[in-house]
Amino acid sequence: MVARTWTVAFEGVDARPVDVQCAVSAGLPSFTIVGLPDKAVSEARERVRAALASMQIALPSKKITINLSPADLPKAGSHFDLPIAIALLAATGLIPEDAAEKMLAIGELSLDGTLVGVAGALPSALAAGALGCDLICPETCGPEAAWVGVTPVFAPRTLAKLIRHATGDAPLTPSEPGEVHLPNHTRDMMDVKGQEKAKRAIEIAAAGHHHMFLVGTPGSGKSMLAARLPTILPELSAQEALETSVVHSLAGLLDSGGISRARPFREPHHTASRAAIVGGGRGAKPGEISLAHNGVLFLDELPEFPRAVLDSLRQPIEAGEVMIARANAHTRYPARFMLIAAANPCKCGYLPDPARACSKVPICGEDYLGRISGPLMDRFDLRLEVPPVEMADLERAPCGEPSSVIARRVARARAIQAARYEGTNIRTNAHVEGRTLEEVATPDAEGRALLSLAADKLGLSARGYHRILRVARTIADLAGADQINRLHLAEALSYRVVASRERA
Repeated sequence: MVARTWTVAFEGVDARPVDVQCAVSAGLPSFTIVGLPDKAVSEARERVRAALASMQIALPSKKITINLSPADLPKAGSHFDLPIAIALLAATGLIPEDAAEKMLAIGELSLDGTLVGVAGALPSALAAGALGCDLICPETCGPEAAWVGVTPVFAPRTLAKLIRHATGDAPLTPSEPGEVHLPNHTRDMMDVKGQEKAKRAIEIAAAGHHHMFLVGTPGSGKSMLAARLPTILPELSAQEALETSVVHSLAGLLDSGGISRARPFREPHHTASRAAIVGGGRGAKPGEISLAHNGVLFLDELPEFPRAVLDSLRQPIEAGEVMIARANAHTRYPARFMLIAAANPCKCGYLPDPARACSKVPICGEDYLGRISGPLMDRFDLRLEVPPVEMADLERAPCGEPSSVIARRVARARAIQAARYEGTNIRTNAHVEGRTLEEVATPDAEGRALLSLAADKLGLSARGYHRILRVARTIADLAGADQINRLHLAEALSYRVVASRERA
């Protein structure tokens, strides 16, 4: 007799269904798990045995075989403990077989039968809904999984409570969705004094989801500006919150069980490895670019990052996703992030200041920024210098606009883009391309003449040309203009000339 239940194996953001089959047959007493289990899955038999023993349930003195199907799909993680226990209980008649077949379970077992929380409850709930099964998960994972709302979620604290639920002795109450956390920022753009052009560039980047590169001396306010970018971004839509939370669930970052509407802001240190930034390592886990999906990835001291790490960002920036290729699998993660990078103009940091610069000027600046490859630099829509603010200006300069005022302008521009691209998979101007870009970002006659002249003078690549059009389209949206004109293009071009001069 074979009893079965369901669980999942994670491949990127996809949760692939796994049929957990248990056969108890005559033969020498044994407990075998087959179907490409890793070490953690193979050790499940000892945890299951101890958990059942804590409830005075002895395994039969027979041959017990657990098959995880499909057998050619690698199985990894401790979340296989609970489905293995359920299949075994059904095979020994302790819970009804038909009840087990309608369950998709994830969870780790303690030796005393307590269910321990695991990562991936959110994508597991989506997989359970697709199969028409109830999701069974540990109590701590219930609020997270119930937020999807596509299937009933039952979250017992112990294996004993699950058995009483399956037999109908003490049915569990479905879990309630976790709290939706709205953005709660403690920083504000009005804290930044001066730097009006940089603040304008931050607003444009937020309105159109554009990548931005800031160059300035130490203490000029680059990191301060970047840290306040989330305060002017609109909160995540329901669809964006689901996409982002699935990645965070796989990474085990949804500890509270609630779903956040705040856009993620990730700022890895420049010592981070390529696997940490792009994804990979053991189990092909999501990297920082995927954890920043629908949010901001801030790379401070950009030239200090290894060049191989920086160049690995080029393809995800264009594609909006990353494919981690391994010999036995290809794992895909979403990676539609806004890249904000900051750098000093040279190693010592004071290239523009003759009184403080080192003796290697200007070669030190060329060598330092030369660590950033041309193709990567070409992918920044906005590139500008952040000059130092004098002490007198700090004392006299009035407070700027609060984030709430700027956020309203950004929200209006985003609303215009949402209406423009309705019915497509495009969300913001930064992602429009091809024929659609030609339709929505065609400048007037004066604008075309200016753009043609600038393309010749600056030696723009085709990518740079299109990025200028996208930025100009965002500037026009902030101004409420239907068509791009000369002024919009002139401002967009001003954000590329500075970086070109610095690299010269």
